[in-house]
Amino acid sequence: MVAPPHPPRFSTAKVPLLLAATLAAACDQENSPSRGGDLATTFDTIGGGVHVTNTGTPPRWHLTPVGSIGPKSLTEQQTPDEFGQVSAVAIGPDETIFVADAINREVRVFDFDGAHVRTFGREGAGPGEFRSLYSLAWVGDRLITFDPSQGRIGEFSADGDWLGQRRTTGGLTGSAAQIRFYPVGENEVFRFAFDPDAGTQWIGLDNSGATGDTVPFLTAPEDLPGQTGGILCTWEDGRIGYYGHTAGAKWVQHPASGGVMYSAWGYFYRIAVTRGESDTLRVIERTLPTEPISDEEWNTGSAEFDEAMERWPGGSCNPRGYNRPERASFVNEIFVSTDGKLWVEVIRTAGNRWEFFDPDGRLLGSVPAVPYKERTVPVFRGDHLVTIRQDDMDLDHVDVWRLERQPAGR
Repeated sequence: MVAPPHPPRFSTAKVPLLLAATLAAACDQENSPSRGGDLATTFDTIGGGVHVTNTGTPPRWHLTPVGSIGPKSLTEQQTPDEFGQVSAVAIGPDETIFVADAINREVRVFDFDGAHVRTFGREGAGPGEFRSLYSLAWVGDRLITFDPSQGRIGEFSADGDWLGQRRTTGGLTGSAAQIRFYPVGENEVFRFAFDPDAGTQWIGLDNSGATGDTVPFLTAPEDLPGQTGGILCTWEDGRIGYYGHTAGAKWVQHPASGGVMYSAWGYFYRIAVTRGESDTLRVIERTLPTEPISDEEWNTGSAEFDEAMERWPGGSCNPRGYNRPERASFVNEIFVSTDGKLWVEVIRTAGNRWEFFDPDGRLLGSVPAVPYKERTVPVFRGDHLVTIRQDDMDLDHVDVWRLERQPAGR
C-alpha cells in the first residue's frame, strides 16, 4: 500500500484566506435584519469578493435522538447491529441508514428505528465485493462505495444490486475521515484522490460519472499564529518518532458544489470560499470571545510526546518542546452539507458547538455538538444528522439525530 505524500505547498498569496488581518473598509455595505436576539449579519463587497461578518447570538437549536444502532452488550454475537468497525454511514431514501463495516467488508442497511433491512457485499475483488470499505454516499438514485485498496468505486441500487464500477487510483491508505467521499449535493460528491503529478485533490462525481470539477488541496502557509508545530525525534538505534500536539490550531477544508473550496485556519473564526488558487468568492467571519487553553488540555495534548521521552530517554528532538499559543483555537472542523449549508464545529470551554450558515454566509443557528468516533465524520442531510460513536467497551454505534429549533425563551 502507498500512502499519499505531502501535497504541494502554495504560496501565501495563492491561499486567499486573509488569516493575518481582516479586510479593509469596503463599499456596497448591506446589513441584514436580526433574525433572533442580537444576531446581525453584515455584507461588505471588496474587489469582487464578499466579506460576511456575523455578530451576536444565533437562534438555539437542539438535536433530538431518533435512534441508535449498535450492540447493547458484549454478549450479543452475530447480530446485524454488532459491527466489526464502522468506517462511514450514509442517509438513504425512505429514512434508511447505510453502514459501511470495514472489518466485515459489507454494507448493512437499517431504518431509523434500528431495524435491520438488508446486508450486501463481502470480502473479495469480484462484483459487489470489497478489499477495503472506506466510504459510501448517495448520488441520485444509486449508492457508491469507495474501495481505495483496489482503486474502485462500486455502484449499487437501494436494494443492494451491483450496477457497475469506476476505476480510481489504487493503493491509498490513511484515515477514512479524509480518504472518503465528500457529499455536497443530492447528486454530487467529491472523492479524495492523489495524482503523482497533480498532487492531492478532490474529484467531482455524480450518478453518471465525473462532473469535471477538480479542487486542489490547499496547504496552510507557514508561521501562522496559533501553530504549535510537531516534534521530530530520532534515537541512536534508528527509531524515529513524530509527535503533534492536539491543542494547536488546525488547517481544515471541504470542497463544495461548483468546484469551490471552503478552508479555515482554526486559530481564527474565518472561513474562506475560494475557486482555484487565487479567486476569493467570499470570506465568512464570526465574532466570538477568545478563551484560554487550560493546563489540563495542554498537558493532555502533549501526553504522547511526554510518554515517549520517559519510555525512550536519550532521543534527539527538534524542536525540543512545543510552542504554546496565547489562546485556544475557534474551529475544529468544517463540513458542507448536501443542501449547501456550512457547518462549523466550534471549540468552546463549555463544550463544542456546531454553528451552521446558509450558502451566502448568514449564521442560522447553533447546537451543542455530539461526540463522534475518531477517524470518522458526521453526516448532515436535511434536518437529520448521523454520527458514529464508540462506547466504553470499544463497540461501534450509529446514532441518528433530528435537528429542531429550540422554542424561544428556553
